[in-house]
Parts: sequence; C-alpha cells; structure tokens
Amino acid sequence: MSRLARIATEASAASRSFLRRRTAVFFTFFFPVILVMIFGALVQTQPTGGGLFAEPAGYYIPGYLAVVVLFTPLSRVGSEIARHRDGGRFEKLATTPLSRAEWLLAHTLVNVAIIGAASLLILALVLVVTDAELVVSPALAALPVFVAVAVALFCGLGALLGALADSQDGVIAASNTVALPLLFLSETFVSPALLPEWFLPAVAASPLTYFARGTRAIVHEPGPWLGDLAVLSALAVAFLALGAYAVPRTD
Repeated sequence: MSRLARIATEASAASRSFLRRRTAVFFTFFFPVILVMIFGALVQTQPTGGGLFAEPAGYYIPGYLAVVVLFTPLSRVGSEIARHRDGGRFEKLATTPLSRAEWLLAHTLVNVAIIGAASLLILALVLVVTDAELVVSPALAALPVFVAVAVALFCGLGALLGALADSQDGVIAASNTVALPLLFLSETFVSPALLPEWFLPAVAASPLTYFARGTRAIVHEPGPWLGDLAVLSALAVAFLALGAYAVPRTD
C-alpha cells in the first residue's frame, strides 16, 4: 500500500470507531452546545457591567470554538493511544507498514473533520442565541484554517499526554488539568485586562492564545491575523513531530 492509502485506511477505521462510541459523539458536539446555552443565552454578556463577560458577545466566539478545538483532540488522541497500548494494538500495528507519524496523521485528519463540523455548529448556535455579530470579510475564509491548525497542534499534545499517562483515566485527568487553565487563561473568556500584569507572559506562552487572537481578528475585531496563524502553524508542526515520536513504535 502507498503512504496515502495507509493513512486513508487508518483514518477510515478511526472515524468508524468514533461514531460507534456514542458518549464521545455526545461530548464532542453537545458539551460545547451546553456551554453556549448557559453562558451565551442564560448568563449573557454585560458590556457595561464590568467583570467577567463584560465584553460584547462577539468577543467570546473564539472561546466557544476553543472548547471543542482544545478539549476534544487532547482527550480523544490521548485516550486512543492509551486504549491501543492497553489492548496490545500497537504490537499488531508493528507488523504493518504503518509508521507512527502516519498513525498520528490519520487520527489528526479525523479530528480535524469532526471538530470542523462541531465548530460550524457552535458558530451557528452562537449567532442564533446571542447578540454576537459576525464580521463578514474575505478573511473569514481563514477561519477553517485556524481551526484545522489548532486541532493538529492539540492532537500532537494529546499524543504526548497519551504516551506519558499510564491509563485512560490518567489521560482524561491529564488532559483536563492542561485544558482547563488554557481555556480560561488564553484570551478566550477572560480578557487580559482582568489578569495581573505579571501573568501576561504566561498568557502569551499559551498556544491557544494565538488561536483566540487570530480568530477574534477575523470574526469580531478586524485586524492582523497572519502572525498568529504563523505562530500557531509552527507550534502545530513542533507538537505533531513530538507527538509522533512519543507514539509507541509501530514500525
């Protein structure tokens, strides 16, 4: 089989495996929907009230997208590695030509497709149930690119967590420990003005910050976003390379 055929075959198997797990489907598509309904429709934003959710509704679109872009690849790829390792599947894959990089790329492509669909659903729901207004411009075509690159980045990080954790439960705990601080401290739901100045370098060190800044410059506050995409892309390549190296040997 060619490399493309190997990747396509593994991706097809991974997508069928995902669809068979109803719990995974539920949390991928409906957990972010619940958050949008709670924070967007019930809590709502109060631009003149100060504190949390004091920005216009459109400011938080990157935060809602970040929920699925961040949590899903971390937990799915990490759990998949733990599941394969516990079931001895990597030993079976070692008898095939499929390499570690090809395995991770196949699962990354599946995640990009799944999370892309979930992101579209979330964006539509935010526009329907909140006062958010989408800035329509040619730059909007770059939004799927931001989603795909960010998903690839966190797939690489998820592979690292899956390789380091000793069980599927350990992967979930590790992914939540990493994802929760990133979600709220990366210019998503908490604006930099609400954080102490000494903490801002940590915000700039978060990969999710560049996703939030770039997508916000596209959908809410028109501005430069190519720099954020370049940084996010470089980080995605680095994390995918590290993640592929961390995957248990399949070649």
